[in-house]
Amino acid sequence: MPTCTFDHEEYVVSTIHWTESHTVRSARWHSESAAPPPERIIVADDRMRADTAHRLAGEGTALLWRGDFPNACQLLRAMSRRLDRNPSRPGGDARESFRLHRRARGHRARVLGRLLVLLEDGHALDLRRAPEVRQACTEAYGPPYAPTAVSLRELLGVIGAHQWRLKGVEVPVLGARIHPHYGVFSPARGEYIDLVAQAPLPRAGRTAFDLGTGTGVLAAVLAHRGFARITATDISARALACARDNVQRLGLAGRVDVTGPALFPEGRADLIVCNPPWIPAHPTSALEQGVYDPGSTMLRGFLDGLAAHLEPDGEGWLILSDLAEHLGLRTRHQLLTLIETAGLRVAGKIDTRPRHPRAGDATDSLHAARAAEVTSLWRLTSSRRRV
Repeated sequence: MPTCTFDHEEYVVSTIHWTESHTVRSARWHSESAAPPPERIIVADDRMRADTAHRLAGEGTALLWRGDFPNACQLLRAMSRRLDRNPSRPGGDARESFRLHRRARGHRARVLGRLLVLLEDGHALDLRRAPEVRQACTEAYGPPYAPTAVSLRELLGVIGAHQWRLKGVEVPVLGARIHPHYGVFSPARGEYIDLVAQAPLPRAGRTAFDLGTGTGVLAAVLAHRGFARITATDISARALACARDNVQRLGLAGRVDVTGPALFPEGRADLIVCNPPWIPAHPTSALEQGVYDPGSTMLRGFLDGLAAHLEPDGEGWLILSDLAEHLGLRTRHQLLTLIETAGLRVAGKIDTRPRHPRAGDATDSLHAARAAEVTSLWRLTSSRRRV
């Protein structure tokens, strides 16, 4: 099967087929969540009723929209409301509740993802009253390749990401805006940024690494705190491009070097900061990679490599939510064992409570876990370092 590459990230190119006006047509299929190409596709327009669309999509039939764009958005919202009538039920414990929650979210994404639109040559959206999407799609998908079918839900995310990229996210500790790119976790949830901005610095403090830099926001905070040289890494090509863009915007190109794809750069640093995904589960999209870390792979990689990359009096800062502990996916004992096995000791810990709206949403099936969540900055040193 052929592939295409955008910013060094490779995607499998699939083709879908449908019949329209008694003619068999085809287009590329693209899904950021790696959803398989639909096997059954029918053409839909403004005459499609929400109950019918919900039933067909639930049975596995994709709907290629050929009507008015605002009506397509309205239909998507109507389908969403019908799915909301059957919310995920709580399980017998937090772990089971999380499993059921993820299953319900997956079903919802699959059903809503079956309302499709076609991006014509040049990423143009040829629908009545459609917005201009060419720039947004080029930022997310790369240069136009051929007519491409995507889910309307995904396209709305692409459009929203373009607006975030234009406007940016205000980061008070920087007195500036960070501009997230599509597929890169936004710094809208600022408690982890405040932890890095307020934690006491190690005695030696000229060089720093920011591992898994994402938008580059923590590298910028470290520069703001006086580090003369910061190396920021990521394994995602999109994140690397985003971080470089923000470093340039903030005038920090002379102090922050963005490199990768890698977790650790070569050499040692006085401070090494890492904010890995918090939940050891499989992501279902590029954006979810900022939240879900299968098998705690990044967390383990950071801990296992930290001592070898720290200067003698250096510190590693692990920024980690304990949400996984409240969901029964990882215990505090397991985390402490990983730290000890890596030849590290805990020099201190700073905690904060999350401020995001979900923490106070009593209707959320995971409310109890979210309400108890604490985000911590763990100050780690080599257990072989001189005290």
